[in-house]
Amino acid sequence: MPQSEATDGRDTPCSSVSASGSDGGKRRKSKNGERSKKRRRDDDDDSSSKNSTKLAKASRGDGLRRSSISKPGRDRRDEPTIRREKRERREKRRRAAEDDDGEAKRDASRDASRDASRDASRDARRDAQRDASQSRSMARLDSPVIDFDGLSRPSIGARARLEERPDEAVARLDRLKGAVRTIIECVGENADREGLLATPQRYAKAMLDFTKGYEQNVLDIVNGAIFQEGHSEMVIVKDIDIYSVCEHHLVPFTGKMHIGYIPNNAVIGISKLPRIAEMFARRLQIQERLTKEVANAIFEVLRPQGVAVVMESSHLCMVMRGVQKTTSTTMTSCMLGCFERRSKTRNEFLSLINVNAR
Repeated sequence: MPQSEATDGRDTPCSSVSASGSDGGKRRKSKNGERSKKRRRDDDDDSSSKNSTKLAKASRGDGLRRSSISKPGRDRRDEPTIRREKRERREKRRRAAEDDDGEAKRDASRDASRDASRDASRDARRDAQRDASQSRSMARLDSPVIDFDGLSRPSIGARARLEERPDEAVARLDRLKGAVRTIIECVGENADREGLLATPQRYAKAMLDFTKGYEQNVLDIVNGAIFQEGHSEMVIVKDIDIYSVCEHHLVPFTGKMHIGYIPNNAVIGISKLPRIAEMFARRLQIQERLTKEVANAIFEVLRPQGVAVVMESSHLCMVMRGVQKTTSTTMTSCMLGCFERRSKTRNEFLSLINVNAR
């Protein structure tokens, strides 16, 4: 039937046109979508290149620090005044902190160098003190105050004089008499005249008595007279008469010696101090060594906290010859232990013996 055939739209021209039109629209849509995708890709590439360019500029410091990558850098001239003042204050505080750190480091380095120099000077002083103590100990070894049997400065002659037999003592006296007779003859006198006939023997005996300290022993003089009394205050024996012979001219020098010590619980018999001084004075001496030997002997025998010895004397070698100054007085001192370390203790001793008032 013709009507039913007319109603079938698959074979009609309109249906074919509409079908072809729908296919063309789909193709157009697909092409448009591809173009839009391509355009978006190009835009993304451009934006990424722009962003990389902006990052490179930001790394060069062309603008201010920005909060995100997408925002462009700002010129500091466009920065608000309040923000700029805050930033300047922060930078000022940062620079001040850096300056303080630098100053602290410089101070630390100066302190370190000062400490190093102080340590070096202290080490040098310690070395000097050690060298001085070693030199003093070597001096004592060369001239010991007390040797193994109590003698001071023992020599071959002193040892022989101490240990000689009676016949050897007579021979020594005869040799000394002959030497004195030779001196008398050499000065132009007649050794056989009445006034000088017995002079060699008298002088020989007197010289042996002047130097009898060579035969004495420090330990025998002390004789164990050391007592543990728990005493720790100053003990002074002053105005001890001293007579000795100058070893340079063999003429006398006379004076007074003042001895003081601070016990370390132990005290020594009072009479032992002038006996020790007498023993060292009865030798060929000089005043400086005599003062030092008395102080060292007491210090080594008693082991107190300190020893002080002061001597004042008149030397005939300076009074009756040479400059001939009859009113001059020579004073020497030796301070050991606490007297050497503490000026207050030393001044107390000097005031008690009235040295400062003379």
